[in-house]
Formats: sequence, C-alpha cells, structure tokens
Amino acid sequence: MYYSFKSQFSALLKKEALQFFAENKFMVVKDIEHDGIEFYSELLGCRPVAFVDQIVPEALGTPESVEEIARESLVKVTGVQNPGQAVSILLRGSNKLVLDEADRSLHDAFCVVRCLVKKRALLPGGGAPEMEVAVKLRESRFLKTGLFNKEKAYLAYADAMEFIPYTLAGNAGLSPIETGIELRRQHANGNEDFGINVRKGAVTNIKEENVLQPLLVTSFAIKQASETVRSILKIDDIVSFIVSFSCNNYLFRSLEEQ
Repeated sequence: MYYSFKSQFSALLKKEALQFFAENKFMVVKDIEHDGIEFYSELLGCRPVAFVDQIVPEALGTPESVEEIARESLVKVTGVQNPGQAVSILLRGSNKLVLDEADRSLHDAFCVVRCLVKKRALLPGGGAPEMEVAVKLRESRFLKTGLFNKEKAYLAYADAMEFIPYTLAGNAGLSPIETGIELRRQHANGNEDFGINVRKGAVTNIKEENVLQPLLVTSFAIKQASETVRSILKIDDIVSFIVSFSCNNYLFRSLEEQ
C-alpha cells in the first residue's frame, strides 16, 4: 500500500511514528517536495491525505512493488495500474561535474519543450531577433519627433539589444565589432533571418541552418529586462527627489538661521 502525505507534515514525523510505520511494514518517504505531491499522487493513483481518518481505500494506490534502493538513494515503484504519460530518467556520470552538466542540459531541453507547449512559435537564433529589434527601433518614426528624451531612450534600448549578438560573437571567438556591423547591415537590408553562425564563423541565414529558439524565451527576456530597468529608474527618481528635497530643506533652514 502507498500513502501520499502532505509534505508540510513530514517535519512532524517523530522517531516513535517512524518506528510504528516500520513495525507495520509501511515505507515512509519524507523528502517529497510540496510541488511534487500532486504529480506523484496522480502518477501512483492515490490521493493526498492529511489526517489518519482520511485514509480510506479510495485514497490508496496499488502498485505491485515499492522498494528502496539504498545504494542509489532511490525509491523504485513498479506495476502502477494507470501510470499516465510520466517516465523516469536516471542520469549517470563518471563524476559530479559530468552529472551536473548532464542534468543542466536535460533541464534546458525540458524548458524548451515547455516553452513550445505554452506558445507554439519559433524564431531564428544567433542574435537575429535582438538585432532586428534594434534596427527597427533605430528606424522608428518616434526618433523623428524632436523629443530629445524619447529619442535617447529609443537609441539606448537599441544599443542594449545589440549587446546580445555582440556578446554571442565574442563567446564564439569571433570579432564582436566586425560581426555586429555585418549583422546590422544584413538586417538593415531586410534579411531578418540572418544571424551569427557559430559553426561557420560568419553571418548567414540562420533559419536555413535550423538554428531556432522559442518565441516565449525571447519575449520573456525582453519583458523582464524592460521591467527591471523601469524599476531601477523609478527608484533612482525617488532617491533623487529625496536628496533634492533634503538639500532644499537644509538650505532653507540655513537661510532662516542667518
């Protein structure tokens, strides 16, 4: 039998309770995160319970075997009647560094799939979206309004977007200035799919190379960066106002004393 307990009650399990479960051949798994309770319950066909009187046959899961693999620090559950679409992935490596890198790569792959599920759209990679945004900002009609502050903001935003492909070129061992200028020229000529081809060491049509990235990743990064800058500017304005107000009060008091 398998019970799914709420993780916030795991800290309340004393030695006496663990001994009671052990004597009655109950396995207790304490290190389940709170956000994993629902997933494991659905996977094992059981229902989370918080009180003893809630342990009824309808709340139980019925796998064929539940065993703890002490050497691997794992709990193996087999023979689940309705396993759903979940699978287990076991990573092995020669050392912790290799294992951590494999875990990071797998996590990145999951994140890409998750982004595509939430929004099924792709963009060319290689810094193409960021450079296209920068070029369009510089061509924007708002730069012709004569408003100095607005023009300065648009140009600064374009410079920030261009910094991403410049950094990509530097990390690939290419000349950031030459590669960035060539990429900007291609996008200014309407080649919006051109990006930095790391394998060829040049600026090419990155879409034909099947170097793509989820739209959600790019849009989320731009949105978060913009909101961060807005927060910093607001805080800076508040601090500047407080400093200016304090200076004015000091000068006013000094004049009164004189």
